[in-house]
Amino acid sequence: MVLNFLKGGAAINVFYKQNNIDLQIVDAGVDADFSVIHGVINRKIAKGTQNFLYSQAMTAEQCHTAILYGRDLIDSESETSIFCFGEMGIGNTSSASMLMSLFCDLPIEYCVGRGTGLSDEQFAHKLSVLIGSLGNHNVDKSDTIQVLSTFGGFEIAMMAGAMMAAAENGKLIMVDGFIATAAFLVAFKIVPEILSNAIFSHVSDEQGHLKMLDFLGAEPLLKLDLRLGEGTGCALAYPLVQAAVNFLNDMASFESAGVSK
Repeated sequence: MVLNFLKGGAAINVFYKQNNIDLQIVDAGVDADFSVIHGVINRKIAKGTQNFLYSQAMTAEQCHTAILYGRDLIDSESETSIFCFGEMGIGNTSSASMLMSLFCDLPIEYCVGRGTGLSDEQFAHKLSVLIGSLGNHNVDKSDTIQVLSTFGGFEIAMMAGAMMAAAENGKLIMVDGFIATAAFLVAFKIVPEILSNAIFSHVSDEQGHLKMLDFLGAEPLLKLDLRLGEGTGCALAYPLVQAAVNFLNDMASFESAGVSK
């Protein structure tokens, strides 16, 4: 899939090219070696996280490193005024569901969806594993880093760090679907005022996403039943943001147009 991004064959390539958005591909922890391939920003923490059914997904040190890497990526783009956040990961709807359950104080059953399209039997197994995982860890829900280290992914931690840096630098944040919103939820738990910098591009077809947006009090721009990830919702919603800016800057007011009250 990463190679497909590099070749320009993914949905996000099409949408970003159409809207003249610069696409950056960051390797946070893919189980492959991209060291000799041009076009990938190497911020690999490890080749995948650990299985959180049996142990923490990552160490606290790895978690902090991922957050710092995300911050650095934003700090190096000082001329950019709006950042779109999306992801491509394996099994990360499970991570997002766990984070949502703990941070939003909701039963895990309300948070878990079918991800890439699981059958009823596969979905029941997924839910069983996640319930077991919650029972195997005694986490303090008020300790954001502990929760993230236990159940998160490197891409989620890195996006959370990048989102916090973007807000601190006065930039706009466009949030994609379920996974990216889980990363935003992490950032929100650390820096609640980040909400004023965020634009939520869409509500996805993953069942927990709407509940997560409701928890944040967020109004998404689009509802297209997307489950593509990759930041595609951001790319589709971006022209609406451009239109809003142009509307505010360029449309005549009643007074300037001489329209009678």
